[in-house]
Amino acid sequence: MTSTQIKDAPPALGEAPRGGQDRNRRPLTRRARDWLTAFLFTVPGLALFLVFVAVPILYAAYVSFFKWGGFGSPSDFVGVDNFTRLFQDPVFLGDLWRGLLLVLLSLGLQLPFALAMAVLLNQKLRGRAVYRMLFFAPYVLSEVITGVLFSMIFAPDSGLADKVLGAVGLDGVGGLWFSGQSTVMATLFLVMTWKYFGFHMMLLLAGLQGIPPELTEAARIDGAGTWQRFRHITLPLLGPTIRLSVFLSVIGAIQLFDLVWVVTQGGPDHHSETMAVTMFQFGFKRYQMGYASAISIVMFLISFVFALFYQRFVLRRDTEGALTTMRGSR
Repeated sequence: MTSTQIKDAPPALGEAPRGGQDRNRRPLTRRARDWLTAFLFTVPGLALFLVFVAVPILYAAYVSFFKWGGFGSPSDFVGVDNFTRLFQDPVFLGDLWRGLLLVLLSLGLQLPFALAMAVLLNQKLRGRAVYRMLFFAPYVLSEVITGVLFSMIFAPDSGLADKVLGAVGLDGVGGLWFSGQSTVMATLFLVMTWKYFGFHMMLLLAGLQGIPPELTEAARIDGAGTWQRFRHITLPLLGPTIRLSVFLSVIGAIQLFDLVWVVTQGGPDHHSETMAVTMFQFGFKRYQMGYASAISIVMFLISFVFALFYQRFVLRRDTEGALTTMRGSR
């Protein structure tokens, strides 16, 4: 029998047709492979999110319905009493007001200052790389180092700030700084601005460098002035970066803890206390973990609702634009 006859011979009784296995073993489609690859890459991150984010949040929500000191298992169920007490507590209501004040100051002073410095350092200046490094360097320092440093600078009478003011004849201007009820928030915001404005400046500077210079050059040739070019070209194209900076500023102000704790621990008389500091005080100083958990849940809900609405109404067009660009590139 020739090789051609052997190849064309019918299969033996009970034997599967040749090529049947290849026909049944269909390869995965490209879409299925993409979904499988995405799932495999998502599993580790999802597992970490569940263990370190979702589970702690759910457990804090559970504990917030108990009067619990942190030892043993929660057993004294009090329902929503912790939340009722929360919104009757003048300290926590003051925390909400101080958090709102920090948000308004950050958006009204810190971000415009960062934008102005970004625009300035985007120009062709001698030594601008050095200035960028100097302005960004405070952000690299930890909050603990920053707090200790400014505690020494603003120490009453013996601090560098009072000595400098005294040397120029302004002895009466300094004084209390962190220890005065009327000055502590202003001084604290000054320290926050020194530490964080460099981060926002670098974000905005990156956004400015992403704007095509041909657009501003064409506007200049058409007779547009400096302010007109900034108002009608730079600001609109810098919008996504500005909106991201606003989002980070608001979330950061809501969760502010380290810097306040190192510098003032919420004093004097709760006048610099934030929600995170109050939560720490009740949870780890007074061992009222149920009440502290209620504070943490309120902080989470405020941040979550803000992020949800900000994403829905502010960042929506940026997200849709990115998706449209991604689809068009395929």
